[in-house]
Amino acid sequence: MTTPPPAPPPAPEWEAEHEVTEEAAAALVGARFPGLAGAPVEALATGWDNTVFLVGGEWAFRFPRRRIAVPGVEREIAVLPAIAPRLPLPIPEPCFIAGPSKEFPWPFWGARMIPGRELAEVRPPDEDRAALAEGVGAFLRALHDPALAAEAGEGLPLDPMKRADPAVRAARTHPRLDSLVRLGVWERDAAVMDLLAGARRQDAPDGGPVIVHGDLHVRHLLLDRDGRAAGVIDWGDLCRADPAVDLSIAYAGFAGPARAALLAAYGPVPPEREAAARVLALNLSATLAEWAASTGRAALLAEALAGIGRAVAD
Repeated sequence: MTTPPPAPPPAPEWEAEHEVTEEAAAALVGARFPGLAGAPVEALATGWDNTVFLVGGEWAFRFPRRRIAVPGVEREIAVLPAIAPRLPLPIPEPCFIAGPSKEFPWPFWGARMIPGRELAEVRPPDEDRAALAEGVGAFLRALHDPALAAEAGEGLPLDPMKRADPAVRAARTHPRLDSLVRLGVWERDAAVMDLLAGARRQDAPDGGPVIVHGDLHVRHLLLDRDGRAAGVIDWGDLCRADPAVDLSIAYAGFAGPARAALLAAYGPVPPEREAAARVLALNLSATLAEWAASTGRAALLAEALAGIGRAVAD
């Protein structure tokens, strides 16, 4: 009997279903927005769900890579212009909006480019992050204002990924950590495993939902040349949820006095919210580390691995 060949490995979960090249982006933008026809187009950034291009040196155009990202794109188009004026840091405000067409099956949009570099790219020393952290805390305080949720949150889903549920996030983190061990970039840490074990017995915080970014990690926070917060990007997971969902950045991106500065600017965080935020910080850091290790992103890998350590640090 002939042994059948082994099945091919499954495609990575971040693999694009529809990849847009610079040439395709130029054609799509030029066809839908004649005023930008012929403008130079360059690839700016790629994530799991979207690819971003800089058009004409001033407009950032965002194209979905996977069908699962489309509802998030639609929420960005609907909600970001309404909340942007209420926030103390720049966020994208879609002003060029294109619906699906036979040339491209999903909606896409463009906004004025927000200057800055990703925190994961800059990687300032932890001791130099206090001013940055203070700006992030003030931003989250404004974003999480219940009045903003009452005015602009209608229609947003309620935490569809259960990011504020420690038990759910802990269960999803173990496979990520196992992958990091197999990839040879991380060794098991007792403090990390203890945090995950405790999370399985924790309930989600019971505070009222507010508007949250939903995926606020070290790639989505931009820094200016002085290392201060310059903007917050990639709002595809915009939803209503417990504030813990965004406060995860306090535990993945900051430690020591910098974290204290963020929390001082934000306001009191009850213990159950802190616990949920730490678990999500660990989950997001492990996920970013796995992607970075698998795709050759050295700076992001270093920052994400550091985030795993920060998540369990005092």
